[in-house]
Amino acid sequence: MRVVERRVNRRIWLVVSGIILVVLGAVIVAIIWSSKTSAPLKPQNSSVIIKKTKPISVSSNVLFLGNTFWGRYIDDWSMASELKYAYPFSRLNEFNRDQYNAWISGLECPMAAAVHTTSAEMDNTLTFNCSPDYLPEAAKWITAFTLANNHTDNQGAAGFKETQAHLEKYGIQYFGNYDPTVTDDICEVVSLPATVLNDNDLTTVGKIPVALCGFHGVFQIPPASSVAVMAQYGKYMPVIAMPHMGAEYKPAPDQIKTDFYRSLIDGGADMVLGDHPHWIQTSESYKGHLIVYSMGNFMFDQQDTSEVVRSAGINVVMKTSGGSSDLLDKWLSLGTKCGSYKDNCLALAQKQNLKKLDIKYQFGVVGTNDSDKIVKPATPAQQADILNRLQWQSTVKQLQPPYSSL
Repeated sequence: MRVVERRVNRRIWLVVSGIILVVLGAVIVAIIWSSKTSAPLKPQNSSVIIKKTKPISVSSNVLFLGNTFWGRYIDDWSMASELKYAYPFSRLNEFNRDQYNAWISGLECPMAAAVHTTSAEMDNTLTFNCSPDYLPEAAKWITAFTLANNHTDNQGAAGFKETQAHLEKYGIQYFGNYDPTVTDDICEVVSLPATVLNDNDLTTVGKIPVALCGFHGVFQIPPASSVAVMAQYGKYMPVIAMPHMGAEYKPAPDQIKTDFYRSLIDGGADMVLGDHPHWIQTSESYKGHLIVYSMGNFMFDQQDTSEVVRSAGINVVMKTSGGSSDLLDKWLSLGTKCGSYKDNCLALAQKQNLKKLDIKYQFGVVGTNDSDKIVKPATPAQQADILNRLQWQSTVKQLQPPYSSL
């Protein structure tokens, strides 16, 4: 019986194998025949046109801040904290940094790594120095610093150059000089991060060139030649002046300061945002442009009065109004080339004969408060006092297009 079973199983296996071979053969023949008789397939993308998106508007939401300083007692407080170099910046997240494209401030100290001065020595001599070890944290928040003030020369010309080198290392742009007669350093084209709205209703990230101009006027009124520098930039791009001058600890500017700040508007600045007095001072609309005479202390170790622990951050929203996509494309392309100090950004704009973008400016105030040794948002009461000191409502009512309130 077993022999018979083996023979039957063998016959079944042979039959099944034969059927499988026949089926496979038929499939192969069908495939070969189909490949010979079918029309060749066209590449799938031969008839597909990929439309390139085009920008239809560009905007940049920027927060301008008052005096910034992390030397002297701020350094002492930081080293006593578990957070160390992150300490001065540890509550800045409460300002919702991600809703802004950029933050810009005035750095009121040089950074000479080899200099180690005690807080008492800095107090006695008012010769400042800040450690560059804070820069990895600062770079998370600050886009650019003005260096046009009365303390960036406290470690000499070599200390000033070293400060510039440290900022470059951490990708923080800068402008201005402690010497107001060095007119070549007055203005710098800075690449401001921006939000680009495209014709497919999606947004992307870009950069737009803006001229930022720093004027140090504590010991002398900057010469007319320094003011005249702005005109060449104003033909092509927005110009924002950030002067540093005036009597300290005063609620309003004197006539000398008022006259100079107004001359910056006459000289081509779209707006003037000042600091130095360590107090917030008044603002005004001059010929429809915004002038803030002092924003006060943003990050500083002065703690003795309510005046020195608060500041007015000026929120500036710049948005293009009209203009062709081709022109926006050219400016966005140029913006990628304007991130280095003393680059040829202005020369490139002149060479391409780029038309100036039509931009609308809106302004608001973000109150800050660094009492209890740490920067944080102003309380509602402080915010009200800040707006009152600025005389903000009166100022914004007098602004004229393209300038207005947020």
